[in-house]
Parts: sequence; structure tokens; C-alpha cells
Amino acid sequence: MDYVDKIIADAEKKNADQPEFLQAAKEVLESLRVVVGRDSVYEEVGLLERLVEPERIIQFRVPWVDDSGKVQVNRGYRVQFNSAIGPYKGGLRFHPSVNLGIIKFLGFEQIFKNSLTGLPIGGGKGGSDFDPKGKTDAEVMRFCQSFMTELYRHVGPNTDVPAGDIGVGGREIGFLFGQYKRLTNAFEGVLTGKGLTWGGSLARTEATGYGLVYMIEEYLKSIGAAFEGREVAISGSGNVAIFATQKVQQLGGTVVTMTDSNGFIYHKAGIDLDAIKEIKLINRGRLSEYTKFHADAVYTDVADGKVWNTPCDVALPCATQNELDLADAKTLVASGCKIVGEGANMPTTLEASIYLQQNGVAFFPGKAANAGGVGTSALEMSQNSERLSWSFEEVDAMLRRIMVDIFHNIDNTAREYGKEGDYILGANIAGFKKVAHAMLDQGII
Repeated sequence: MDYVDKIIADAEKKNADQPEFLQAAKEVLESLRVVVGRDSVYEEVGLLERLVEPERIIQFRVPWVDDSGKVQVNRGYRVQFNSAIGPYKGGLRFHPSVNLGIIKFLGFEQIFKNSLTGLPIGGGKGGSDFDPKGKTDAEVMRFCQSFMTELYRHVGPNTDVPAGDIGVGGREIGFLFGQYKRLTNAFEGVLTGKGLTWGGSLARTEATGYGLVYMIEEYLKSIGAAFEGREVAISGSGNVAIFATQKVQQLGGTVVTMTDSNGFIYHKAGIDLDAIKEIKLINRGRLSEYTKFHADAVYTDVADGKVWNTPCDVALPCATQNELDLADAKTLVASGCKIVGEGANMPTTLEASIYLQQNGVAFFPGKAANAGGVGTSALEMSQNSERLSWSFEEVDAMLRRIMVDIFHNIDNTAREYGKEGDYILGANIAGFKKVAHAMLDQGII
């Protein structure tokens, strides 16, 4: 049993009830065999053992009072995974599916994603099993205030800077920041995704979706191609999906699908983003309403089919983890799809990602492809530190440069290790090497 096998076996023993975390850890560790096999120092200093174990796990109760006066109790989490290259950075997710294993998987992925941005930010993640859907603004505010009453002890602009994620948008960030300021008497950049009038950054809302498309665009340029004339299937209908759609359309591609938890729409003529924004961002409605705007669009209920049955040239899963499985991968390959880019965190199962790569699909993992969001969050941190505000064009240009650099970094790394076109391996190794060098430099801590 070699070093990587030992680490995988130990992780399986310690985290048997955390399948998402084990999936993420195994994917990275398998890629690292070629690196750690070249140099015994990694095993000598127990680097992989430290890499897969969070530096700190914080779990706490979150009591709050609903509008009827009844006390509710949720669980809150913050996993501070690795601070070798900077303060912990990663979002907060409020969703009923949240548990410790989910937060650990997200925090582990965040280590390598943040490293790939080239910016000085470490990896962390947090959240709660609280569901903001169906709650009033007052209920969400009381929950956020209770959540931050515990979390504020563990975060700060030079320690840990959370952001938003699923279920945590501008409203939630505002309530969280207000409570942090009240408790600390300090106006500082402790959260990103803030409102533009109080420290937020232009282009942050668009960043993850735009960044995803910028990476695919750079790959297309590298093979002498472009988005022009390509049909793109996108899952999700939140910020990532909406702004990925917008950027694809700007670049001449046609987005033909979007999804929510109830089903998906297919619009051969191309998604009408104005209609989507009205339904999802203004009315907080369901995608089934889209056919009221466009009679030629087709809505399919989740029980009747999956979005990946739609023929496309490019597939961009932007909804949630493990939404694209092996059967979906086979369908995409059979229909001629040539590119898959992950806008969400680990939306493709390990078996599906392997099958896609083995069948000639250019596959871009989330830790690289959706790094534009956290990259722009780090730019927001910089603006806060300098008491400056940059224009949309300035931030967008920096975002594009980050994504272009990531593509060439993972592409060159894959080539260096004899795996040209394996962007999973390229992303894992490139992200790991920066963190590993920092850990080696800082000693056994």
C-alpha cells in the first residue's frame, strides 16, 4: 500500500458517513499520486494527512424565533480547512441538505480553487440546515443575527472571510454583516458579496457565471474555435446560471436550457433572460412559468426527464453537487457534446467525469471553472482593505485575466505530467503545489 492508498484508507475509516467529502478527497488524492511519488518529503512530514484534516471545525446551535413566536433551532457550521496561503475564504450555504460532510467537501474543494486564483486566500466553508425559502424577511433576519452571534468569534478580515452560497444572497449577507458590526463595533471586510453602497464590489454577482464562460472561451481559442453558433445546455437558474447564460449570449452562443428543482425548460430559439430574471429574481417563482412568456418553449417536470437529455455542444452544470451522473454523461457523449464545464461545486459524479474524459470531452472541474466567484470576492477584500471601489470594467478585466491564467496553468500542468487535456489532474496538481509549498515552508503546524 503506497502513501496515497494509506491516506484514502484512513480517510474512509474516519469519515465513513461523509460520502461527498470522501468523493472530493479521493478525486484530489488520486491526481496527486504522480506528485507525491516523485518526492518522499510529502510523506516524511505527513503533508497529505494534514491536508485532508481541517485545521478547525466549529459546530453550533442557532436558536431563533419565528413570526408566530415559536423557538426554532438549527445547526450552524464553519469548517476552517487550510490557511497556508491566506485567511480562510469560502461561502455560507443555508439549505436543508447541509451537514458536516457537505461542508467539509465544499471546504476541501475550496483549498485548491482558492489556490488556483493566484490570490492569497485559504480554504473554508460554512452554513446551516436552515431553509430561507418560505421564510419572511423578519424570520431570515432573526436567524442570521443568531447565526452571526456565534460565528463572529471565529471570523475576521485577516482570519476568515465568508461569502454567500446556496440560500445566502445579498439579503442574508446584509443581515449577517449588520450583526457582526453590532457585536464588534467594527466596519471591516469580514464578508464578501456585500451591497454596493457598503463595501461590495461591482461584477461580484456576475463573477462565477462570467468566469466559467471566460474559461471555456479561452479553451475554445486554444483550439481555434469560438462560442459562435454553439448550443449550450445550462442547469440551474440562480446567479451562476443566469450570468453564464448572459455571457454565452454575448459571445454568440445559444443557451437552450435552464432548470430548477421542479424541472427544466428547453427553448430552441434561445433562453429569454429578461423572462428568467423576472421569474426567478423578482417574483421568486418557478421555471414552469416561462411558457407563459414563450409558447414555443417546452417545460419538462423533474419526474419526466433530465436536462442532459437535450442535445448540445457545451454543457454547463450550474445547480448542485452530483446532478450529472454516468447515465447523463453517456447521453451527452452520444448526442455530440464536446465540452463540460462545472459552474456548481462538484456537480458531476466521479464516474461521469471519468467517462466524459475517456470519450474525448474537454472537462473543466468546478475548482477551476467556477473559481471566478471567489477570485472576485478576493478582489472585494482588496478594495475593502484599501478603502477603494473599482469600476465594473476594472473588476471584469481582472476576473477575465484570473480565468485565462487558470486555464493556462491547469493546461500546462497537465502537459507537464504527461496528461494533456486532463484538466482534473491539472487543476488538482496546480492547486496542490502552491498550498503544499506553503505548508512545507511553515513547518509542522
